[in-house]
Amino acid sequence: MNKTIRNIIIVTLFTVGGGWLGIWLNSVTGNTQPPMQSLGALVWLVTPALAGILLRAFGGDGWKDAGFRLNLISGWKWYLVAILVYPLAALLSFGFSIVTGAISIDGFATQGFSAYIAAVGIITAGSLMKNIFEEFAWRGYLTPRLEAAKVPALLNHLLVGILWWAWHIPYYYYFLDRAQLNSYLGTINITTFLAIALFGLLPTAILFGELRLLSKSVWPVFILHNLINGLSMPLILNGFIKLNGWSGIILSPTNDGIITSILLGVAGLFLYQYRVGKKGRQ
Repeated sequence: MNKTIRNIIIVTLFTVGGGWLGIWLNSVTGNTQPPMQSLGALVWLVTPALAGILLRAFGGDGWKDAGFRLNLISGWKWYLVAILVYPLAALLSFGFSIVTGAISIDGFATQGFSAYIAAVGIITAGSLMKNIFEEFAWRGYLTPRLEAAKVPALLNHLLVGILWWAWHIPYYYYFLDRAQLNSYLGTINITTFLAIALFGLLPTAILFGELRLLSKSVWPVFILHNLINGLSMPLILNGFIKLNGWSGIILSPTNDGIITSILLGVAGLFLYQYRVGKKGRQ
């Protein structure tokens, strides 16, 4: 078997199975800690990235396309895209959802905007370490190695998106605090939530993947990921907005919102067209 394909399969198996291995470890060790503070959560978090690092070091993949370099001078505009794209998409969906009554924003009135800024800072700080492991697994390993295997770009991004979603399933079912999950679920069940999450991650994966390929660095995507987590998660978790039924789910300004995800996917397709056109001109 081609070593690139072999290594991708190995990382895929660790990605899909790592979380369930972590749940099993918690069970056999009699874990008494909150799930996200347990040994199992650590195994779930680090397994995909660690598998990719070991395969680069010992499996023949090498480090050439690992994306560790910042590329600030040549890629400054991709950092600008990373900073601006989610806030612009969220503002569009936020404005439309308020006008249509899809969300209520009473939480901002009762808590104040300064409380939201504080919550953004706390959640962003908490996301930094998690997103290091995520992005060095998905855009640090899988995206460039699928490209090396000659997988077409859009299929590449969709495959990464599906694996990204599959990796999250043990998190939603076991590791995530139940109160946090219930604040997102509202009246929908976990199966419907997982379907919405998949629909949301696939367009986002196109944007993330194209930003990685254009910048040739993981860091713009890392910044974008942290901005999305930091700006969107407090909105529902901290009660700043309330989703009013299915219209709220569809128009939510969080990255779980269907319209917001589509806007991010459209931005990703623009980047794809730009990259393909640039490659053709060269």
